[in-house]
Amino acid sequence: MVQEPHRLKETPSQTAGPYVHIGLTPNFCDIHGVYDTDLGTAMVNDKTLGERITLRGRIFDGADTVLRDSMVEIWQADSAGFHNSPSELRGTADANFTGWGRCPTSGEDGFFHFDTIKPGKVPYKDGRWMAPHITLWIVARGINIGLHTRAYFSDEAEANAVDPLLLRIEHRARVETMIAQRDGNTYSIDIHLQGPKETVFLDI
Repeated sequence: MVQEPHRLKETPSQTAGPYVHIGLTPNFCDIHGVYDTDLGTAMVNDKTLGERITLRGRIFDGADTVLRDSMVEIWQADSAGFHNSPSELRGTADANFTGWGRCPTSGEDGFFHFDTIKPGKVPYKDGRWMAPHITLWIVARGINIGLHTRAYFSDEAEANAVDPLLLRIEHRARVETMIAQRDGNTYSIDIHLQGPKETVFLDI
């Protein structure tokens, strides 16, 4: 008599859910007493060097609908091009600048925003200079692995034209998906997860 093999069935997968906000930005979710303020809320103080800017934007799904429960983290160099990291060996980063921020999307329009400074140029691995940019990491329900992209600056056209990473994008029209547009001291960029305006994401 043949017996049925006893195999463990695969556990159903589950995408990122509400814990993204609850676990990482508890004060935003009205859960108090964990942190005085949510980590990554403030990147600058009154002694931070560099040009003060705001980076803001929205995240759209494949149906061109704004996601209102996603979260964005950013990393960037300081105004001199140094990172606040132990691996930064070229110099000392501005002690009054965190170089890192975190913001949940909120409101009816689903905007994220960061009050920060415009970063300086940083070297690529082969020594060429990369244009000033901010790295973004996006998580939300429906995203199994956080998505990386960059925000370059519309008023840095000359530097953008020779940026080693931007030069690697085969379909040149898609470079625009990584360019934040300037209006005063605010740079705006929209992230599209799918569709004809899909943002260029980086495999890092």
